Amino acid sequence: MEGAATAQALSRIGLAGLAVMGQNLALNIAEKGFPISVYNRTTSKVDETLDRAQREGQLPLTGQYNPRDFVLSIQRPRSVIILVKAGAPVDQTIAALAEHMEPGDTIIDGGNEWYENTERRIGEASSKGLLYLGMGVSGGEDGARNGPSLMPGGSHGAYMNIKDILEKVAAQVEDGPCVTYIGEGGSGNFVKMVHNGIEYGDMQLISEAYDVLKNAGGLSNSELADIFAEWNRGELESFLVEITADIFNVKDEKTGSGELVDKILDKTGMKGTGKWTVQQAAELSIAAPTIAASLDSRYMSGLKEEREDAAGIFKKEGLKEEINFDVNGSSVDKKRLIDDVRQALYASKICSYAQGMNLLRAKSAEKGWNLNLGEMARIWKGGCIIRAVFLDRIKKAYQRNPGLANLMVDTEFAREMVQRQAAWRRVVGLAIQRGISVPGMSASLQYFDTYRRSRLPANLVQAQRDYFGAHTYERIDMPGAYHTEWSKLARKARV
Repeated sequence: MEGAATAQALSRIGLAGLAVMGQNLALNIAEKGFPISVYNRTTSKVDETLDRAQREGQLPLTGQYNPRDFVLSIQRPRSVIILVKAGAPVDQTIAALAEHMEPGDTIIDGGNEWYENTERRIGEASSKGLLYLGMGVSGGEDGARNGPSLMPGGSHGAYMNIKDILEKVAAQVEDGPCVTYIGEGGSGNFVKMVHNGIEYGDMQLISEAYDVLKNAGGLSNSELADIFAEWNRGELESFLVEITADIFNVKDEKTGSGELVDKILDKTGMKGTGKWTVQQAAELSIAAPTIAASLDSRYMSGLKEEREDAAGIFKKEGLKEEINFDVNGSSVDKKRLIDDVRQALYASKICSYAQGMNLLRAKSAEKGWNLNLGEMARIWKGGCIIRAVFLDRIKKAYQRNPGLANLMVDTEFAREMVQRQAAWRRVVGLAIQRGISVPGMSASLQYFDTYRRSRLPANLVQAQRDYFGAHTYERIDMPGAYHTEWSKLARKARV
């Protein structure tokens, strides 16, 4: 039986998995005044975290070296965050900890996990009387240490057990901490997955803005740094635009010449959440072309050797680069180009967020999660990678109309799309003319153009389907389903 002194020494919460994200989140929790126990299979990571806790302010953090001691060092009902690699390592960690846990205790998985794995684990945990949360954590290493955006989904009781901790640990914005109870099941992981899909789109669009300004406008890295810094003081103010300005200013210390960005191999890595987002969009019949284009661009970037070979082959066949000159041979108007690209980037970003929000709404309807899209936008305003000033306006758009069909048709955003479309078309047109690929911006523009048209050429596609497959069609002038013997009537028409 535990004595009062022992109980007093117990930690408020535990965290297992001490890679950098785990260490930083544990230190953040301790710094907010919550005593925490930490554990890692590799014991050197425990020592490293203890050392950091001392150096960073003698924080109330206790290290444990085996699963039993770790679990028993936490006060009941126990809450344990695990931050390990998604998949089998999560199951292995849960098995090692659950052996020593009791009914009413909570496991919180803070990794980028596939939402269906979380739903399976909720069921498995429940059979042992344990509560379970799948919690998206965004903000990278810095966010984990200083205030991330947190997206917990699963057991509401489990959330209430640690609500006070999460609200202190999360990033703080003017309308509250960047955390909320997302919903039941794997909703927290799903929301984080879509967040990452939007992030893919954002990063692709920024890279295209850079490509056009550099290769059509001839701007230097120094000029680009100034432009992105200026954009970060206006409507494009965001974490990704801010760090982009920083990147252009960093010199290459290894060679001592030029900027580092120019020495980086043009192959983009990925961990799978973007692919999951596109797959889910397809499953739910939600158009997400901006996000899909960003994923395709990462795949294409991986074909570095093939692209180099192709460049040589097409050059040999007479393909000429038009970069830095217009068709008349004169330079572009830099000032106008910079402003056009700013407007094109902003309009394209709205499309990316609209697609992500539509995917969340569709999944919420399918699963009965009752997601609050305005609240999703609010908790992304701070701490996370896609944090941006215009998320506050997205929040307000869904507050004005929770049933908003598409972010683009909110009165404020619709006005801005119309105001920016001319510049947007100029940028995409110029890029196409120069042979500069802008898949994200052009996919966004096509998304806008398709959505705003009351009549599309889908009537011809449906006629073709009925011709070869008797799939039937509807008419615009009378109700019902119709089938036509197209080939018979076509032969008659030819006679």
